[in-house]
Amino acid sequence: MAAMDIRRASTPAELAAAESLFDGPARKEWSERFLAAPGHLMLIAYVDGVPAGMVSGIEMSHPDKGTEMCLYELSVDEGYRRRGIGRDLTLALAEEAKARGCYGMWVGVDTGNEAALATYDAAGARDEGVFSMRGWPLTP
Repeated sequence: MAAMDIRRASTPAELAAAESLFDGPARKEWSERFLAAPGHLMLIAYVDGVPAGMVSGIEMSHPDKGTEMCLYELSVDEGYRRRGIGRDLTLALAEEAKARGCYGMWVGVDTGNEAALATYDAAGARDEGVFSMRGWPLTP
């Protein structure tokens, strides 16, 4: 594989350049808000200068638990899959979480998403059991 470099995104322009890795366009105002929020983190993997994958994390703190890292989203461009980029991004986020003093890191993943499960297992994640997720759409 060509040389890979994982870097922390710090500008909306970097997110816009990597928006093919997202579910939709990287809107400038949302990018600015994400990057400005304490505890938000976006790492982008570049292969020969091309954005090949990304992982985002959000610190979550609670008075009786401390701070943990939530792996919010992981994406690898289809042309770069099965090269360990997802694993390396996950490990890089875990290292950043550790450096920030987080006591752990977690991710919610669909039980049928075999590619994601394999990636997280390869990065050392442990299965902590089944959970159910509920949501509240708060569309303004």
